[in-house]
Formats: sequence, structure tokens, C-alpha cells
Amino acid sequence: MLVPPTPSPRGALSELLGGAALVWRGFGYWRRRPGAMALGMLPGLIVLVVVGGLITLLAMNTGAIGTWLTPFAAEWGETARTAAREIAGFLVVLAAAVLAFYTFTTLTLIVGDPFYERIQRRVETDLGGLEEAPIGFWRSAGGSVLLVLRGALYALLTFATGLIPAVGAILAPVLGAVLAGHLIGRELTTRPFESRGIVGDARRALRRGNRARQLGFGIMTQLFFLVPGGAILVMPAAVVGSTLLVRQMLERAELSAPRPPG
Repeated sequence: MLVPPTPSPRGALSELLGGAALVWRGFGYWRRRPGAMALGMLPGLIVLVVVGGLITLLAMNTGAIGTWLTPFAAEWGETARTAAREIAGFLVVLAAAVLAFYTFTTLTLIVGDPFYERIQRRVETDLGGLEEAPIGFWRSAGGSVLLVLRGALYALLTFATGLIPAVGAILAPVLGAVLAGHLIGRELTTRPFESRGIVGDARRALRRGNRARQLGFGIMTQLFFLVPGGAILVMPAAVVGSTLLVRQMLERAELSAPRPPG
């Protein structure tokens, strides 16, 4: 049986590390449900192949893309014209790669929803069960669209930061890690919240009270994306970890709730 740790007041660093540890606890679930966890790797593989193929296609056509984007350079000298087209093509590929990085989790959750739902239910069962609330299709679809748009905005901010002279090369990775961790934490906790019927202000309040822990969980998940094949391997463990995270949030809310007198 999985037993969530007893929540206690901690500093920001401890909260970040506590959130990161939930990903590793998720990997421990391979011992309990290896079949469900193995199936949970399939959506990530599908998305990685499709997105990787699209980015590769863009990379193979940077010349044509650069030419299409820089008609104003047609009358320039050959050196300047070629440089402008190559830079334009490279920036398009780079922007696509950054966007893919931010939206990978959302796309994988959309493709793998039945697989991840199965994993979440197994975890909830092992932790004592859950009376699930119905998740409306339009609410779920709308939430996915908003997450994709948020990911696109974060990708744009990171990309623009990387273009700042001198400091962009340092600031962009740091900003990217924080924004990606924030986004991944939101994405992965959405289903455990919705399965309980927790939406709107109630969800925001729970997240607000556990910002550092959710961020630590998201950043640790995102770090696996930097390892070849890590994005595929980490997704089932992250689904387990997000379920544990939401349970911890709710336990903390219950402990901090005022008790009736007497």
C-alpha cells in the first residue's frame, strides 16, 4: 500500500525537494503495477515520434522556409541574402523545438488519457479509493486548449529571452526551467483535481498553498525531458506522482482547516 507522507510546515527549499521526490516515488510504482506503467510509456513515444518527425522535416527545409520568410532580402547581396535566409530558417526550427518542449506533456496527456486514467485509478485504489466526479468532455477539451496556449506563451517568452544580448544565453535556460516546471505541475495535477470535481477557485487555492511543492515536482519531471528517452520513461511515474501530490494538497488543507469549537 502506498502511504502519503504526513504533511508538515517546511521551508521553500524543502518543499521543492519534497515535490521532486514525488517523481521518484512514482518510479517505485513499477514494482506494483508494471503492466499499467509500461502501457503508460506508449503515448509519450507516439508524441515524440510525431513531433520529432515534424521538427526534422522543418530542419530539412530551412532554406525554403528562410526564402519564404525573407522576400525583402531578394535584392540584397548574395552573402547578406544567404545569411538572412539561414538565420530565419534556423529561428523557425528553434522556435518549433521550444514550443514542442513546452507542449509535450499536454499533447502526451491528450493522446494517452485512457492509459493515464488507468494508472491514476490504480494509485487511488491503493491509497483507499476515490468516488470520482464526472469529467465533462468540453471542460476537459477546453482545459487542454488553454494549457497548449499557455505553453505557446511560455515558449515565446523563453525564445525572446534567449535573444537578449550577453545575458540571454544564461537567463533563457533558467526561465525555461521555471516556466516549464510550473506548466508541467499544472498539467499533471489537472486530472486528479477534475476526478474529484475540484475546479475554479478551490483548485487555485490548493495550488496557491503548495506552489513550491508543485514547482519542484514539475521541474524534476521536466529535467527528465533533457535526457534521451527520459520524456517517455518519466510520464507514467509523473502521473503517479501528480496523484500523490494532489492527495498531499488535500491532506494539508484538511489539517489547516479550522476545527469547530467543542
